[in-house]
Order: sequence, then C-alpha cells, then structure tokens
Amino acid sequence: MKTVDELQATLAELKSDFVRIQGDVEKIETTGGNVAQAVKQLTALEEEIASVRKQLNEAIKNRDKEDA
Repeated sequence: MKTVDELQATLAELKSDFVRIQGDVEKIETTGGNVAQAVKQLTALEEEIASVRKQLNEAIKNRDKEDA
C-alpha cells in the first residue's frame, strides 16, 4: 500500500491532468471538434481520483491508529 505522501502526490498529479484535459475539452468545443475521447478521459480520471481519495482516507485512518 502506498504511503500518505505517495497518495497525496498521485492525487495532485491526477487533479493536474484533469484540469489540463478539461482545458483541452474547452478548446476542442470552441473549434467545433469532437470531445468524446477527452470526455472519456475525464470520466476515467474522475474514477481514479475517487479511488485514490478512498485509499488516502484509509491510509490516514491507519496512520492515525498507529500514532495513537
């Protein structure tokens, strides 16, 4: 299992990717392009972010139990 720091870094990277792709979607929409693939990427990133958040919450709980 990843450490809290590793999970936080992963989450930050995923959020950065999400914002970047979201910007790409806006640019594609502005030019009248097909955004389907980018939207699929956003959906996948949302799911991955949720998964990492869940892992992070569990890691924090476990760390707090160990510190107690």
